[in-house]
Amino acid sequence: MSVGLRSVVAAAALVGGCASPPGPAPSSSPDSSTKAVSSLVESARADASAGRLDSAAASMERAIRLAPRNARLWQELARLRLQQGEFAQAEHVALRSNSLTRGDTSLRFENWNIIAKAREARGDTAGASSARELAKRIEY
Repeated sequence: MSVGLRSVVAAAALVGGCASPPGPAPSSSPDSSTKAVSSLVESARADASAGRLDSAAASMERAIRLAPRNARLWQELARLRLQQGEFAQAEHVALRSNSLTRGDTSLRFENWNIIAKAREARGDTAGASSARELAKRIEY
């Protein structure tokens, strides 16, 4: 067997040995994940109320890592980014929330209002106006 082929076989064996078994890790049950997300959201809200916006955003990001398809978590992070003055991030995160929501018109309405505020703060009055128009079309 050539040296190059031996290296490829050895690398394949090493990578194959590192593969984890399919399925969730034994310690992560849906209940524990839901409790962790709730706890992180509560912590984020308490920190935000106390003016600790960086800590609040960090907690919300951890919650999102546990429930990445939860559009409401993304919206809460967008609100925090708006409060932090991170307007481009606020818009990006609100758009992400919109991409995850299905049929929740109030969530989409609020996201477009966040986007409008972020654009206005960046001096994009035309973009803000466009976002407000989209929000009005959604309003129920």
